[in-house]
Amino acid sequence: MTLAVENLTVRFGEKTVLDRFSLSLPLSGVTALSAPSGSGKTTLLRVLGGLQAGGGVVEGVAPGRTAFLFQEDRLLPWRTVGEHISDVLPRERRTEVSRWLELAELEGEADSWPAALSGGMGRRLALARVLALGGELYLLDEPFAGVDAPRAERILKRIRALGVPVLLASHEAHILSLADRVVRLDGPPLRVI
Repeated sequence: MTLAVENLTVRFGEKTVLDRFSLSLPLSGVTALSAPSGSGKTTLLRVLGGLQAGGGVVEGVAPGRTAFLFQEDRLLPWRTVGEHISDVLPRERRTEVSRWLELAELEGEADSWPAALSGGMGRRLALARVLALGGELYLLDEPFAGVDAPRAERILKRIRALGVPVLLASHEAHILSLADRVVRLDGPPLRVI
């Protein structure tokens, strides 16, 4: 399976973030997009996930078949950690909550409230929720922000074992070193370097 982006253009007012951007890469394993903050990698992920309109052609990503992790955790303060996971699971899969919490190293936190979590724990909960949601492609924007390197490595190993292709954005060297391939970008406008 291949992801192909051709002549993708996105503008926000006068600012061009993607200008006839093109990229082709295999959709297997873990691919990391490495770029400085503000370069357009989040916009690219949003277009690929169908969350942002863009002029151009995107092939290899079925609309509605991706799971997207935003840069912000978007946790609901009135839902427990376990409810954050169970809410995205179909009724027949609600017994899987502990599986996803274990994957994110949050076992024992199912009854905790988001306000009681550290920043890294909140990030791991947001990640677990997206992984539980499932899809044919995981689009992860800075998935390990605030997560220590050894823990991030263990969690990424578990994500890889799920067998779903991952496209993640990061500028952290230890995360990039764990990817199967790294696409180095610069911008804006975003370009492959």
